[in-house]
Amino acid sequence: MSYKKGIEVLPAHLLEEVQKYIDGTLIYIPKKGKRVGWGYSSGIRNAIDKRNKIIVEMFRMGKCIDEIADRFFLSEETIKKIIYSKK
Repeated sequence: MSYKKGIEVLPAHLLEEVQKYIDGTLIYIPKKGKRVGWGYSSGIRNAIDKRNKIIVEMFRMGKCIDEIADRFFLSEETIKKIIYSKK
């Protein structure tokens, strides 16, 4: 993210209007368009969802939580959250 000076990018009348609300403060202006959820652009969200389905299936087939945690290098608490989530 790069910072731009308002005086360089905004018309004078708009800059004056913005200064009424936030004079001398940093402001973030989001991009136009619909925002994509975390991990969907990179594909990691789909990979985690797939992993979680495998974890739930392993538990349903009788694997112990500690065995599953060891296999996926996750804590037992994390495995419990995945197994008992309402999804």
